[in-house]
Amino acid sequence: MNESFPRFESGRMRALCASRAGFAALLLALPLAGFAPLAHAERADKDKPLNIEADNMTYDDLKQVNIFTGHVVATKGTIVIKADRVEVSQDPQGYQYATGTSTGKNLAYFRQKRDGVNEYIDGDAERIDYDGKQDLTTLTTRATVRRLQGLTTLMDEVHGSVITYDGQNDFYTAKAGKDVAGPGNPNGRVRAMLSPRNGGAQPISGPSATLQPTNQFQGQGTTKP
Repeated sequence: MNESFPRFESGRMRALCASRAGFAALLLALPLAGFAPLAHAERADKDKPLNIEADNMTYDDLKQVNIFTGHVVATKGTIVIKADRVEVSQDPQGYQYATGTSTGKNLAYFRQKRDGVNEYIDGDAERIDYDGKQDLTTLTTRATVRRLQGLTTLMDEVHGSVITYDGQNDFYTAKAGKDVAGPGNPNGRVRAMLSPRNGGAQPISGPSATLQPTNQFQGQGTTKP
């Protein structure tokens, strides 16, 4: 997951170049339904209880927030969030919200099963926000999101500064940022590896390639299905 950014087929990839000067604000929108039709995030997750394990817990009565710290593992159905610190709140309608953050070298982690298929969406970042009402997960700063077949085979992988996974509509978006800049990618552009539908997947523990930046983006603008 060493080639320039490829051209994607219409209906499977939409890219918006928010800043044409240097592509520093590249926005990538990847509809997962193009790879596994009619599959969405696990529908039953929103009705499952939220279970949390941690070293410590405090309750902020003023903010109505539970704060868990130390090797926190939060589960809600197929949803898993692991972080150094997790804050949990609930609105009057009963929808739950969680924010996981990392305080050391380890990144916060997220995983959720896709409904109707043996696939998972997982990822990591310095901060992960889960919105139970919208079934929306936002990964911020040094973010990576992967689509896995089972739990071991990597199908797609996207790197960016901010990545949002929309479980209701089954797609994710990624934005570029300086926090993902580095040698060969000075503007911190979004990078993605997408496997063809008819195969090409690789074990998640195997070697992966990194897309190299190019000074020309094929198919600039919005590609409509």
